[in-house]
Amino acid sequence: MKRSELSEFEIEEEGFKLRLCRKNGDTQIVHAAPLATAPLVAPAPTGAPLAAAAPVEEKGISIVKSPMVGTFYTSASPESPAFAKIGTKVGADSIVCIIEAMKVMNEIQSELSGTITEVLIEDGEAVEYGQPLFKVKTA
Repeated sequence: MKRSELSEFEIEEEGFKLRLCRKNGDTQIVHAAPLATAPLVAPAPTGAPLAAAAPVEEKGISIVKSPMVGTFYTSASPESPAFAKIGTKVGADSIVCIIEAMKVMNEIQSELSGTITEVLIEDGEAVEYGQPLFKVKTA
């Protein structure tokens, strides 16, 4: 917060609210608690299609979603092969990608067993919490 000269920061997402305030050079957590109310959903602009529509549910197809906000990477480095691509068989503990958040590389597990049928994000793209990453055909 000091580097960015921020004096206050507040985020509210998926029923959780966090508010940080900087006073006298110290950062203090003012409020960090789950919200009792349902999360707000912004209305779609009238007459304009949504840019990132959620994938349509398909029978026998499950979705691997992003557990965090960050940058999506298909492999550990540009020279390395992709963790998962179309046709890759995955188990619940299989690593399918990396999401970089705050300079930390987080290995993301499938949490599903099946075969990758579609990769929904391009390498290096920003992802949001809960954003669909992969489609997996489950048995």
